Amino acid sequence: MTLLQALVMAVLQGVTELFPISSLGHAVIAPALLGWRNVDENAPGFLPFLAVMHLGTAIALLAFFWRDWWSFAVSILRFRDPAGAADRRLFWRVVVATIPAVILGALFEKVLKQGFGAPRLAALFLMVNGILLLAAERFRHGASRPLSGMSVLDAVIIGFCQCLALIPGLSRSGATMAGGYLRGFDHEQAARFSFLTATPIILGAVVLEAPKLVKAHETLGPLSLIAGLAAGLTALASVWALMTWFRTREVRGFAPFALYCVAAGAGALLLLSRG
Repeated sequence: MTLLQALVMAVLQGVTELFPISSLGHAVIAPALLGWRNVDENAPGFLPFLAVMHLGTAIALLAFFWRDWWSFAVSILRFRDPAGAADRRLFWRVVVATIPAVILGALFEKVLKQGFGAPRLAALFLMVNGILLLAAERFRHGASRPLSGMSVLDAVIIGFCQCLALIPGLSRSGATMAGGYLRGFDHEQAARFSFLTATPIILGAVVLEAPKLVKAHETLGPLSLIAGLAAGLTALASVWALMTWFRTREVRGFAPFALYCVAAGAGALLLLSRG
């Protein structure tokens, strides 16, 4: 992989990981569309390379939502203080929502990795991702409620929605945002909870893939560090832009991303089929 290819992948990762348009799907489709024959998604070093870019994204999320994580830490340390009850409650909802993806990801890791080398399948599921976002907008009913009212059932449902992202082309942020939105939270609050649950998932993936990255150091080490930095800076800009968008566009806030996924997936499928 060249430096230019690594930077392109990093910027793509920083945008698509947080926007509800599937970073994994784009990581699988982009090399095939661009004719990057030297980029092998099934190579042992590819997933660790993605993990380092995800680390940059996780750091960006920690930087943007530092107040939430600081409040969580303080409320846990002062567990007898009634003033921190709301923060402790939300923290444990984040933990609950994280568990399903951890379990299913560990159980089906080998099977799911086979999808990394299937760009046509990723393009198809990118279209499905767009349809799911449109469906969430269509079938949501009732008034919005605050995250402080999230139940354990809400967290479990959002957690299982997060598992859809194990399939290339289905967005983790999109699935959790749609799940939260359907459970009665507005776009902004659903996005906030989605990003809070993303942080432990991403950091956990990095920890699991770190040993493999060490083995691939001779070919990917320097590129991984550069790509991780680029992905982090891009992600920081992306999360700011997305939260601003949802704050001002409550009506059909998912629509642009849904339409993009359907169009991009269909276009990629057409081009890949011709190739």
